[in-house]
Amino acid sequence: MASTVVIQSKQGIGDVTWNLPYLRAIAAVSPGGKIVFLAAPSTHAQELLQAEPCIERTLYFESRGPELQRAVHLIRLVAMLRRLECDTAWFLDPTLRPAVASFLARIPNRIGTGLGRQRWFITNPGVDRALAREPYHFEWLPPLMAQMKTPFSSQEPNLRLPDAAIAAAWEKYRLHARPWIVLGLGGSHPLKEWPPEHWIEFIAALRARISGTVFLIGGPAQSANAEKLIAATRGAPTVNACDTTVLAAAALLHEADCFVGPDSGPMNLAASVGTPAFGLFGATRVLDHSRFIHPVLPDDGQVTLDGMRRISPGNVLARIEPQLAALKAGI
Repeated sequence: MASTVVIQSKQGIGDVTWNLPYLRAIAAVSPGGKIVFLAAPSTHAQELLQAEPCIERTLYFESRGPELQRAVHLIRLVAMLRRLECDTAWFLDPTLRPAVASFLARIPNRIGTGLGRQRWFITNPGVDRALAREPYHFEWLPPLMAQMKTPFSSQEPNLRLPDAAIAAAWEKYRLHARPWIVLGLGGSHPLKEWPPEHWIEFIAALRARISGTVFLIGGPAQSANAEKLIAATRGAPTVNACDTTVLAAAALLHEADCFVGPDSGPMNLAASVGTPAFGLFGATRVLDHSRFIHPVLPDDGQVTLDGMRRISPGNVLARIEPQLAALKAGI
């Protein structure tokens, strides 16, 4: 059994994929070269990380809910950590409760950023407290890795997917004409969503522009919306691929030639498997830490709460035009 547990409290798919370089680095300095990873069910980490050799197993824990329910979750996390009998726990964000749970579970080595009240429950010095103003892991974790003499070579996730999942995606869609352009519908927050009228205009222009296949993903909740977008536009073949598992969507993205969509889980998955991802950043901080993310900003360049509406379909099409031209030329 691995002697090191790594706990991630953040709830998103992207939080898992972008933490992968650090998971591998921690495993490399841990006995046996493996870790136990704890994450929220909403991350789909068990699906996405099943082919990752540095992870012995992934376990789910919950932390959300009213205060009483959160107290119950804390008790359960303490019990889980005691059963694991690990001697080292890492915390990949400044959240307090995993550090408290590890302390109560009597894990002797507790390593974290130490930002905020977490610093009272860790055994390492913690990072510069000025970093508490930063919202993203790629600001906190490199200094923590340096402090703990845990080198990592790149921030790119290079997500490994099971060969069977990739083969299944290829077999399912192999008769569809290339290039494959995947569009990610929806967003983790309403402010991240592109307006429906923008999607209709963009998909109509894209279907008229390419001779390949357009795929729409976004989870089962977006399936009806995908059907409406397909019915409202004409041109290149378009597939509603919303009703698939997260792993199947990741495998499709692995085989795709290009992704377009809001700053969301699908965008993070696309970049994580090395597919050029044109991410729409209207209301959120622009992510530029990956060479696979190509940010598309509002037409006026100003990221604000209403910024997604100011990203015009023509602007997005112009941004991806060089990619489409390169695909057509076979570059």
